[in-house]
Amino acid sequence: MTLPSEKIVRPDADGLRRAVEVLRAESVVAFPTETVYGLGADAFSARAIGEVYRLKNRPSWNPLIVHVANVEAARALTESWPSLANELAARFWPGPLTLVLPRARHLAGVGAENDTIAIRIPAHEVALRLLEASGLPLAAPSANRSESISPTTAEHVVRSLPDVPLVLDGGASSWGIESTVLSLVDETPTLLRPGALPLRAIREVTGSIGLPDTVADGAARPSPGMSRRHYAPRATLILAKDVRDVDRAELAEPIGVLTYETADVPGAEILPADPGEYAADLYAALHRLDDAGVATILVQEPPQTEDWLAIRDRLTRAAAK
Repeated sequence: MTLPSEKIVRPDADGLRRAVEVLRAESVVAFPTETVYGLGADAFSARAIGEVYRLKNRPSWNPLIVHVANVEAARALTESWPSLANELAARFWPGPLTLVLPRARHLAGVGAENDTIAIRIPAHEVALRLLEASGLPLAAPSANRSESISPTTAEHVVRSLPDVPLVLDGGASSWGIESTVLSLVDETPTLLRPGALPLRAIREVTGSIGLPDTVADGAARPSPGMSRRHYAPRATLILAKDVRDVDRAELAEPIGVLTYETADVPGAEILPADPGEYAADLYAALHRLDDAGVATILVQEPPQTEDWLAIRDRLTRAAAK
């Protein structure tokens, strides 16, 4: 496939200048973070936010995460900032943790209508340079069509969003999976989306963590990543405890296989058995199989341990009908 490479630019001074011009013109720019590539827009420009939803074909009830350059910028977007937010920010920012807090009353909602705001400081040099150069808080969901595989390279972005005006190329995302989202709206911190930051690390600061209620598609929610189906390849994804036991008679071919253990399956792609390393290559592996034209992807179920929680979450949603 021939990519419109003129849209992919180096994150040098000229590339950043072009990106800032696009953002200040109330359009969108894809940029790298340590988790996945984001589709950035001025968080408080209705026109720019509308372009994010249009390009992604994103449901209006699915909110956006706002990226900022420092803690002061984050606090300015909130109505209240508890001491726990200070502790978490000091420990994990910049990094793959998103905090959900009451939104400052003078600010409009960022996409979906609710009274909270989701914020994080990304741990990627290019993202931070873009935030500083633009002077804007950037709403930035993953830079791909809604429900599809998140992008971990600039090329993934252009394949999924061929109409994106500009992509800053910062290489492959190191974590390869989205941020962990934690709500501090109530007295007990609540996990809204498992992600790259392990829960055990967060518990060292917060103590107990609550789990969210089920949210039906179409209903308002405080965080992205809560939809029943998400992160899905074009191919049908099927989870199996042992991919060798799956009856393939009625499955669409060709069939691709992902496993984290050596399996006696011809052509299987074996990902690392370490959850962090597995996560870093998961989306890229799904992209590779889609690009290879497989119709069905068999995936070995991850272990039922907390370290694999975010991976199980992504694969379960990707396999949803």
